[in-house]
Amino acid sequence: MDILKAEFIKGFIRLTEDGFQKGWHERNGGNLSYRISIEEIDSVKENLKENHQWTRIGVAVPELAGEYFLVTGSGKYMRNVVLAPQDNIAIIKIDDHGLNYEVVWGVKNGGVPTSELSTHLANHSIKKQLSKGKNRVIYHAHTPNLMALTFVLPLEDKVFTRELWEMATENSIVFHQGIGVLPWMIAGSADIAEATASLMKKYDAVVWAYHGLFVAGNNLDEAFGLMDTIEKAAEIYSRVMSMGGKKHTITKENLLNLAESFSLKLPTEFLD
Repeated sequence: MDILKAEFIKGFIRLTEDGFQKGWHERNGGNLSYRISIEEIDSVKENLKENHQWTRIGVAVPELAGEYFLVTGSGKYMRNVVLAPQDNIAIIKIDDHGLNYEVVWGVKNGGVPTSELSTHLANHSIKKQLSKGKNRVIYHAHTPNLMALTFVLPLEDKVFTRELWEMATENSIVFHQGIGVLPWMIAGSADIAEATASLMKKYDAVVWAYHGLFVAGNNLDEAFGLMDTIEKAAEIYSRVMSMGGKKHTITKENLLNLAESFSLKLPTEFLD
């Protein structure tokens, strides 16, 4: 099979284009990774070249040993993925110990996977375990309205969760676990990888102060939808504040009624 005709490749490319059109990926901002299924990798295996030129990941991810990932490239522009996928994205394979990776397809004219690969893989490792293998996507974008809120709201999980839950009826359903928040940290570092992975044990979305949003999803649609929902909530919040602030809102009782209606359990710490 022509690798660019594979459905998982086409879906990945579509997400990068959708994110760029949303205005979330200036220059080479943001990154995306997808854990490829056995069936998917088997369908494109004739296109892969395993040369065993290994590169250190920077974190240990033994749970991902032998797995293949489709990832965006470091320094690559999301707007160019749809134009030349083979130059801007890559398939990598993790070694048998979960310590190294090799590029087996892509970044044709030179390049390496996203500089935040260690963060992606640390979070894939956590989410694979917690979801019993269902979670396959980690997505990071520079969502402008949410970034703006990190300059004005307290950098606390409870504050961001409750304010954004109240911005639309469906929000407490879409991200019912809440949202984690990290202070400013160096992008691509082991510290931010570990801190994000720690919060991902509890949430599917983590705000990076003054930087953007990091989300997980079982598939590409779920990850994009979560990113879009949270960023739209931040936009609504910004508009409400520009109009003089809330005069009334979705109440605690409303949230509890929603949760009961959809058979969800909202974290009690966000309802006080």
